[in-house]
Amino acid sequence: MTSDGGTKSLKDSIFRRPRSFFGRNTTSEEEEKEDVAESDVEGQRRRPTKWSMGVLNDPITHEVPGSILLLSDKHQPLGLRHAPARASASSLPPQPGLTPVSSRRGSRADNGPIDKKTTPDGNIILDPQPEDSHNDPLNWPKWRRDAALLSLGLYCMIGGGMTPILAAGFTNVASTYDVTVPKVALTTGLYMMGLGVGSVFASPTAILYGKRPVYLASAVLFIATAVWCATSPTYHSLLIARIVQGISISSVECLPSATIAEIFFLHERAYRIGIYTLLLLGGKNLVPLVSAAIIQSLGWQWVFWIVAMVVGFCGILLFLFVPESFWDRTPRPKGRKSKRNTSKPSLFSAKMSTPVISKRSGNSAGQSKGNSELDNETPGSTTASPTQRPLIVQQAPRGPRVGFATPLPNIAERELGKQATGVLEPPEANAIPQVNGALSSSETSCPELVEAENSLPLGRQVSASDSLSRRDSHASASGNDAGSILDQQPMSERYTNVLRDGPELTFFQHMKPYSGRLTNERWLKVAIRPFILFAYPAVLWSAGVYSCAIGWLIVLSESVAVVYRSKDTYHFSALSTGLIYLSPFIGGILGTAVAGKLSDIVVRAMSKRNGGLYEPEFRLVMGAPVAVTTVIGLMGFGWSAQVHDSWIIPTIFFGIISFGCSLGSTTAITFCVDSYRQYAGEALVTLNFSKNIFHGLVFSLFFNEWLQKDGSKSVFIWLGIIQLLLMAFTIPMYIYGKRARMWTVRKNLIEKF
Repeated sequence: MTSDGGTKSLKDSIFRRPRSFFGRNTTSEEEEKEDVAESDVEGQRRRPTKWSMGVLNDPITHEVPGSILLLSDKHQPLGLRHAPARASASSLPPQPGLTPVSSRRGSRADNGPIDKKTTPDGNIILDPQPEDSHNDPLNWPKWRRDAALLSLGLYCMIGGGMTPILAAGFTNVASTYDVTVPKVALTTGLYMMGLGVGSVFASPTAILYGKRPVYLASAVLFIATAVWCATSPTYHSLLIARIVQGISISSVECLPSATIAEIFFLHERAYRIGIYTLLLLGGKNLVPLVSAAIIQSLGWQWVFWIVAMVVGFCGILLFLFVPESFWDRTPRPKGRKSKRNTSKPSLFSAKMSTPVISKRSGNSAGQSKGNSELDNETPGSTTASPTQRPLIVQQAPRGPRVGFATPLPNIAERELGKQATGVLEPPEANAIPQVNGALSSSETSCPELVEAENSLPLGRQVSASDSLSRRDSHASASGNDAGSILDQQPMSERYTNVLRDGPELTFFQHMKPYSGRLTNERWLKVAIRPFILFAYPAVLWSAGVYSCAIGWLIVLSESVAVVYRSKDTYHFSALSTGLIYLSPFIGGILGTAVAGKLSDIVVRAMSKRNGGLYEPEFRLVMGAPVAVTTVIGLMGFGWSAQVHDSWIIPTIFFGIISFGCSLGSTTAITFCVDSYRQYAGEALVTLNFSKNIFHGLVFSLFFNEWLQKDGSKSVFIWLGIIQLLLMAFTIPMYIYGKRARMWTVRKNLIEKF
């Protein structure tokens, strides 16, 4: 498997296709012609088989985004040529699996060894590769990155526990305002509504203006709403305070994972994400326990007073140790300078379409080999060199695809009237750039703009003289075109370039609350993108499963006061009711630990049996244990509480529900992200919005009244049936999921929007 022959046989056995999609094409011109001649004859044989481990393959291609070829030395994502390029910014940094494979046209320039930065022991290649700047968040000292994680984790633990914080004291709040327990339970549902609405506001705001100002504003508003809840004179005032509180805390659900991805390397993230998940999970189960003790000893109002104090401390930690972590890592193509024309440096390296055709017709060896201009042919060109596969040219999709950021139009070259498809190339450090026929002196060249690793994208290189003239006078004819190119440089790249070229920021400079706008995207457009993902079947399935996985725990938190504190059942005190949350806490930890490990074992086994091809649908096999544990837990909890079994029986079922819900939430997130890594940031907002609105809010409107009317046995049996019906959709999702992924790629709904 590790040999070249074994790898080739693996690819051929899976795809039964020529070497067109994997690695570099090193075949000769005669072999190319033979492949093209055989393409029609072997067309049917190259088509995918109908089934693959119970998953329906796409009838046309194996190259479906989300599928990954698991090789012995690396994992090769498939379908990148089909997946459309992003048209807007994301809260998450670019996924490492979405960087393109080196194209054959540039293969000759990529043959040389590339020095990769590694860990101090040299055992792990760093991914993503940090830049040579102290301001790169990946180059921050370890203490600063870990301090940011712990400060953010503590804040998320408090924020995560605010949903069921009054669960053990519903009867106390009801007696204070002289309302029924179902009305008090509505405070939880409306709080979740605030969480859902707030995530729609927090995520696009963080994308446009940075995560740090969102975190700080969130903490300030959190403190204010906690004081508001503690001093609410009426029930309706408490309702409004809880809604605003949900909006203020929404950032803890949609932003920390992105922050962790920005400040830690790939090999460090799993452990840090585990810490964040444990703290968030611990908050949902331990905060109600602590609040129960406070309610019994001091009263329910003191819960919010103490929360305000703790959040004030967390806000100080956020201000001191969580700086802005944004850094533009969008992969962009770098120019390759001609080796044969180094004596004629120029800002533009253009080629006319007519000479290229005449060169092809000349059929000379010198014209078909080693021509750097042909190597630099742009993907948008309609001509093909002799070493290109005509079959692949015909199949190449139109429009930008996943990979490098799409260069902006070559404005300066268009103004010169050049009818070419060439691209701007970075000038050499000692070269004299030529723009509009005017030579600029070497003293005015800007080395920062031509740095090999951190250069501006193609089509945006300008000389320093042009940049200065643009700043001084926008009417300058010589610098107008180049200045307009710089104006179109992405705002995120300009922000990063300032930090990249500047001195190392001090600790006090890192505490700056606001660092400026990061992107020129429209806020409304970014905010609407997560809702378009509801048209994606994989995201829709994940949203339903995730909503129920978290929602059933919220439903149980609204019922514990009725089940355990009622005189007709167990007549527990507030503290004893809070101690019940130890069971779901233990079940949740076990579920989280088992979900990741068991899912990886199953996926590896199925991928190996599938010839090394991983499909995200393999994750759906975990739907079986999710359905069994949650359905048994829900029905068992309600039944045992109805017949007045010993208090430990429904408590154990509570833990089983938490175990199954942890399996379900982990499965939903991993399946969704694996299917659409490109839209992982928007997908997390979609999942959280669904959980908070479609489940949390809706069930709080009628659940407690339903529970008091029909009893826990009938209610929870129906909840088990709802869960079973929902999980039944896992079967068609497993069968048709791959075709659904390719359908969404062809429709390209989110990018068309």
